[in-house]
Amino acid sequence: MASIDVQRTMLARVKYESGSLVCSDATGAQPVQVSLGRPPRVIAVGKAASRMAVALHQILGGKIHAGLVVAPTGPAIRLEGFRYLLGGHPYPNSGSLEGAEAAIELVSGLDEQDLAVFLISGGGSAIFEKPLDPEVTLADLVEFNRALVTCGLPIEQINVLRKHVSAVKGGRLALRAFPARQLTIHVSDVPEHLDSMVASGPTMADPSTAEECYEIARNNSLVDKFPASIRRHFEEPSLEETPKPDDPRFNRSHYFRLLSNRDAVEAARAAAERIGFQAEIDRGSWDEDFRQVAAANSAALDDLAGRNPGRPVCLVVGGEVTCPVTGRGTGGRNQAFVLHAATLVAGRNRVVLSAGTDGRDGNSPATGAVADGQTLSRAQAHGLDPVLYLADSDSYHFFRTLGDTLEIGYTDNNVRDLRIWLDLEAGAGMLSHPEG
Repeated sequence: MASIDVQRTMLARVKYESGSLVCSDATGAQPVQVSLGRPPRVIAVGKAASRMAVALHQILGGKIHAGLVVAPTGPAIRLEGFRYLLGGHPYPNSGSLEGAEAAIELVSGLDEQDLAVFLISGGGSAIFEKPLDPEVTLADLVEFNRALVTCGLPIEQINVLRKHVSAVKGGRLALRAFPARQLTIHVSDVPEHLDSMVASGPTMADPSTAEECYEIARNNSLVDKFPASIRRHFEEPSLEETPKPDDPRFNRSHYFRLLSNRDAVEAARAAAERIGFQAEIDRGSWDEDFRQVAAANSAALDDLAGRNPGRPVCLVVGGEVTCPVTGRGTGGRNQAFVLHAATLVAGRNRVVLSAGTDGRDGNSPATGAVADGQTLSRAQAHGLDPVLYLADSDSYHFFRTLGDTLEIGYTDNNVRDLRIWLDLEAGAGMLSHPEG
């Protein structure tokens, strides 16, 4: 996590040179360069918003016309000229609505010489919101989002639905800033080929369609779970279409992906290698049902161990598994994943960890959990039935009882999840520890 610190990464990859912001990464891709001209308006939204704003302020030497930060927690540093609002997560709150209104106000009335810089990170779909239909209330938005986050759909399908009921998602905030030049720097919590899904893409043209919304909702029996004010737009149907990639109003918009899940996965692999593991990044699918991913990971670990006899091995996995909520307990997809995976490592000298890089997993205070070959026998000694806890979506209290939750607090970052599988059945004595 230290190696993918948002503020440090931004200071390394974004520079102010000869009157321009220049964004570049280690891939060798063409840098994104935008001339500053006038001091920019800055809008930071999401879990990493505060740290991104501090970094940009430092990069520009404070040359910012005005700024807005909408985040789930208060800032460690308050910047002069910035307004701070607390948005809700995983469900919108009044601060989410106030933040969206403040953003619209800040970018409205700009001209072609102005520059709007958007700092976007995961969590923004709830943290930052304004309904397109004025009859939709905050309570309706909460009910709508609860139906989405508990249904077990992948994030890209959830955000297709969110975009089409929002006045600031799916590129609609960018249209408010038109005709100003725009730069979006984003920390991705979605698959890398789906950048427009980060925070439901407030500044990016939207390739998804209203027809997709109807199909997703219909195929997953969601319409009846939506509040009446939103449900009617699916029943009539009457969803308004979002602006598309061929819209010329996006011609002066530039985008730079600062961090993604790949950065976290690579950092974990490097950390494992430094202490003596033969480490490998999993090649399978990372975004399927948690049981399917666990089974595939376990098989991949078998293969990795078989190819490296006598050596401790580490399999690193990323993405976000799907995990529908089936009970009324406390937990999240990472802890549910580990609870199921505990059955796959039982009785073996293996360890499995799954955690969210944002510091929170589901509705629990933990970010994930860890299990090893003795987890199930220890649980039995405490009278814990893993099947019942999993069915009640109460993985947090299962691992809390055993002392095996990971509770690190908010990280001010969010690049999806990280799963680590260790096989120590051979060569454990070969492990070393890095200096310091």
